[in-house]
Amino acid sequence: MNQRALQRILLLVCIIFAAACKDEQRDKMPKIDPPVAKKIAKELVFHGDVRIDNYYWLNDREDAEVLSYLNQENEYYNKLTAHTKAFQAALFDEMKGRIKEDDSSVPYKLNGYWYQTQYETGKEYPIYARHKKNLESPKEVMFDGNEMAIGSDYFKIGGISISPNNKIAACGVDKVSRRQYTIRFKNLETGEVFDDVIENTTGGGVWANDNQTLFYTKNDTVTLRSDKIYKHRLGTPSSDDELVFHEKDDTFTTYVYRTKSKKYIVIGSSSTLTSEYQILPSDQPDGTFELFSKRERGLEYSISHYRDSFYILTNKDGATNFKLMKTSETATQSVNWKDFIAHRKDVLLEYMDIFKDYYVLTERENGLSQIKIVKWDGSLEYYLPFESQTYTAYTSANPDFDTQILRYGYNSLRTPSSVIDFNMRTKEKDIKKEQQVLGGQFFKENYIEKRIWATARDGVKVPMSLIYHKNTTLNSDTPILQYAYGSYGYTIDPSFSSIRLSLLDRGFVYAIAHVRGGEYLGRPWYEDGKLLHKKNTFTDFVDCSQFLIDQKMTSPEHLYASGGSAGGLLMGAIVNMAPQLYNGIIAAVPFVDVVTTMLDDTIPLTTGEYDEWGNPNEKDYYEYMKSYSPYDNVQQQNYPNMLVTTGLYDSQVQYFEPAKWVSKLRDMKTDDKLLLFNINMDAGHGGASGRFESLKEVAKEYAFLLDLEGKTP
Repeated sequence: MNQRALQRILLLVCIIFAAACKDEQRDKMPKIDPPVAKKIAKELVFHGDVRIDNYYWLNDREDAEVLSYLNQENEYYNKLTAHTKAFQAALFDEMKGRIKEDDSSVPYKLNGYWYQTQYETGKEYPIYARHKKNLESPKEVMFDGNEMAIGSDYFKIGGISISPNNKIAACGVDKVSRRQYTIRFKNLETGEVFDDVIENTTGGGVWANDNQTLFYTKNDTVTLRSDKIYKHRLGTPSSDDELVFHEKDDTFTTYVYRTKSKKYIVIGSSSTLTSEYQILPSDQPDGTFELFSKRERGLEYSISHYRDSFYILTNKDGATNFKLMKTSETATQSVNWKDFIAHRKDVLLEYMDIFKDYYVLTERENGLSQIKIVKWDGSLEYYLPFESQTYTAYTSANPDFDTQILRYGYNSLRTPSSVIDFNMRTKEKDIKKEQQVLGGQFFKENYIEKRIWATARDGVKVPMSLIYHKNTTLNSDTPILQYAYGSYGYTIDPSFSSIRLSLLDRGFVYAIAHVRGGEYLGRPWYEDGKLLHKKNTFTDFVDCSQFLIDQKMTSPEHLYASGGSAGGLLMGAIVNMAPQLYNGIIAAVPFVDVVTTMLDDTIPLTTGEYDEWGNPNEKDYYEYMKSYSPYDNVQQQNYPNMLVTTGLYDSQVQYFEPAKWVSKLRDMKTDDKLLLFNINMDAGHGGASGRFESLKEVAKEYAFLLDLEGKTP
């Protein structure tokens, strides 16, 4: 026997011995009983159907017994994961170690100033700064998030709006994690903070050309729906602010912005299926907003202004994948719109950027983003070249109108992000910044990225984007983490993550399932995964999982699934439908009590969601929702190992949805696998607010997966 063979045998013996010791150590761990939430039967009757909710009482965040139960769940989580705490800390340090702490964004030019976001070593929050005329001029710090966050468990800046004369900044801050921002004003020349305080806003605002008037959006205090546009005059109490527009249809939200041409202030109203806009010249803050085009059910559009015309990106006339239309700024009603770029069946038109000499279109064909540059006079048009099938490309911050430079971003599953300035005339490319992955261990050539196609049960081909280390062999023992979202037409593009390397370098494959409900393959892909077609999202995910198993790329003992928010609904659905396919599930802030939530119009976002999920006040939608709602379909069966997370102050998916779901699962599941529930008692839907603090939550999730795989120290 040669020396190398002997070394391999000894290494194998060591691994087996270590695993045996680990198993023995776990066997000796004391048996810890999980929390048991009491049952108080509440009868919910609708459409003659009776549902019994034994955990409805958990919906009172102020109740001492509710808080006691949540704290018990956290204690249970901490005890059962105590053996991974050191590993979580190591993962945190590892992930943080790849990120450049003293980092900054690529500066962009706006109205004579260069703006930049900066981070300093050892600090959690961004610093917003600017330079006058050029980057060599002295730095002006507008807002230091680290100083502003002192004494707050949660902190987030929601928007900074600079007055046209560059002197005053309006800034929205949230210190509760309920997406309710308080706007304050600062004189950027003197540093003076004005007495003006505007509460319960969406953050930021839009200045009129007089440098004294700010238009902003307020939330409904109960539902948090953005429903009112107000006008504030600098130096006056907010109680005197004028209500400019009230969106009374509770299925719509409203917002305000200024066109890139700076000529108009625009109030937008939108629901899932319908859009409407009102416009006002920026130099007439006391004027009356004029309706751009009256809302029509099912008509979606967005507007861009250029010279004497508006360009409308819309689904008008059955343009499912959207087309571009044009109309005079003096005749904006939809009857006057004329085709500018026709609808294409196989190409989704996503966005339009306008410059003085060019316009830029963002399109999606066969799941891949494309950027098309066109000269207004028609003398030049071309696409930027991208070759991979797992990339993400997008136009970035381009506030400067009179420029030949297009800024765009590019990355792929194995290629770190780049910010690129592209000269649209000369076609010269200037890479302004490439994401640094610190530590000296990352080389993109060490990773394999590819796209594969699974066949769904109805014959539809569903794409999946994969990445794994080149030393990882795909077989039945390979661990795969399969991720998806699949709602609202939101596309999960295959993008780079330095954090994800902590899984890939330990032998995991990461797979994004581009299921129906997103818009990866165009608008019809979304339409086929919503309302009464919502179950396609769930069956697509399950069929992708089965495909990975059938191809012997993994097995049920090593397949894991993850999703958050509406993706958490997806996790709840698949564990009811096909629990046998997965060894572990991570459900983050999961939307799992679909029927009860959609029947409660006092809950934030409910009424605006009717066009996504359906209105359960109508019997057909009620019955369809009930047939897949994770909470209503918990069964007496075996479930995978599960980690469920939430935030006590979540305004988008209320904490009590996962709390009730976990309680019901504990009562009904027939296995002894892990069911862990971790509640962030200080945060909301987005989790912790600090730049690095959020990595601790990722470390918890990764430790959960790696522990199940026996890959923890």
